Amino acid sequence: MTSVLNKSYLDRPKLKGSLEKKLTHDILDMEESYEKRPFYTSVMACLGFYLLIFIGLINHIVFTPKVATEKNRKGYPPLYNKFDSIYLWYVFRRVKDCFNRVVCGVPGAKIDIMDRVTHDSCWSFELLDTKSTFINLGSYNYLGFAQSEGPCADDTKDIIKKYGWAVSSSRQELGTNNLHLELEQLIAAFLGVDDAIVFGMGFATNSLNLPSIINSECLVLSDEYNHASIILGIRLSGATSVVYKHNDVIHLEQLIRQNIISGQPKTQKPWEKIFIVTEGIFSMEGSITNLPDIIAIKKKYKVYLYVDEAHSIGALGPNGRGIFDYYNCCPKDVDILMGTFSKSFGSAGGYIAGSKDLIDYLRVNSHASCYATSMAPPVAQVIITSMSMIMGIKHGEEGIKRIIQLASNVKYFRRKLKALGCVVYGNDNSPVIPMLVYTISKVGATVREFNKFNIATVGVGFPATPLLEGRIRFCMSAALSKEQLDEVLVATEKIINKLGLCYSKKPISNEEILFKNPY
Repeated sequence: MTSVLNKSYLDRPKLKGSLEKKLTHDILDMEESYEKRPFYTSVMACLGFYLLIFIGLINHIVFTPKVATEKNRKGYPPLYNKFDSIYLWYVFRRVKDCFNRVVCGVPGAKIDIMDRVTHDSCWSFELLDTKSTFINLGSYNYLGFAQSEGPCADDTKDIIKKYGWAVSSSRQELGTNNLHLELEQLIAAFLGVDDAIVFGMGFATNSLNLPSIINSECLVLSDEYNHASIILGIRLSGATSVVYKHNDVIHLEQLIRQNIISGQPKTQKPWEKIFIVTEGIFSMEGSITNLPDIIAIKKKYKVYLYVDEAHSIGALGPNGRGIFDYYNCCPKDVDILMGTFSKSFGSAGGYIAGSKDLIDYLRVNSHASCYATSMAPPVAQVIITSMSMIMGIKHGEEGIKRIIQLASNVKYFRRKLKALGCVVYGNDNSPVIPMLVYTISKVGATVREFNKFNIATVGVGFPATPLLEGRIRFCMSAALSKEQLDEVLVATEKIINKLGLCYSKKPISNEEILFKNPY
């Protein structure tokens, strides 16, 4: 199979005047893995969920809580929601012990978590004075820079002595120092674009900048699995939002054509701007966006493209430059590049990168720039050091070694899980690795079993995923060794055999799975 790293989207056939039923998926193997949910599993998952809801409803009718009766609320929307309360009390409470664990250490290859007990069936918890150490497959620490020692920590200590802990002002007032300027120049050089601007919070980078770029006379084509921060930003902008099927470029093109023809709903005037908004890696599905075809559509219809690289920057591509590095695309073919520093750079905050005109406009008009407190100096320094290591500016080839280690870990772990008979979603190169368990009860049971083996994982269920697609989400890290992955895989095999999680119907290859550099 031709490597995705050596195939430029410029070499591919472009979408023509009419919709093409055969796109570039055949030329470039997207390596996406999805399987249809077994019918029996769907039935049992539905029965289990609705039985709990039914029991909760009966209990609610017989023992109506006092908070359900609201007084003096005429003209106001209700504060109490019956379904939310029943779901939280009778469904989520049963697995509440698997969530909101208290961390008391660095989220590296291993993580310390405080022990706790419940005496009232998970209504409340009591923290103990002891802690347990877990192999960490739950934290976003893709390149392993979240450390309490090493170059990032050493550089940050010096910066704290020089600049202190915080800036205590917005960028428009007294909140800009030379670290922010250095970081923005470094990001622009790293991505190969004209300029960049940084913000103190990743979620706000989407939710407060999208309304600055998009207005009520714009159309937004949004992937159905886009992050909540994107959805909030689109809502705040007042733009018309149309959702296209996940990673489906045929559906995307259909919607663009229909809406260009029909124009704005009320006035039928042409749209002021049309935006495609997508992510590099989708954090629940583990899938990678089909960027080459989306760029072809963008050029064909002369629309704008906004790509959220929160999970892909640093984690994809032979140079760690994200989704366009992975596909060997030109970064300037994407109008607006957004990313965060909390996944691959061991820090916090986010950035917008693109043309000089775009960034100059955001410096003046973005609410996140005008009103929010700017990024703290220690936070900025961690990003500068980690990004410099990835680029090879500091500490030789340490950054590249981490990129290779992450890619090797991802390939090895995903293939091993599939060999065990697990249903694993997403792209074979994605560090987000969802293992399907389907029912909410098995989400809780699986997390508890992993806890017995001192392995920290993340259980995800409704409403973060579809009702019948509960999953265990492994987040891969370059900090993990092959020996640690093998330890996790041994435990995983025991757990899936015990709980009956071998749902995959795909034939299992007898080929030996080797741990090797995919680049």
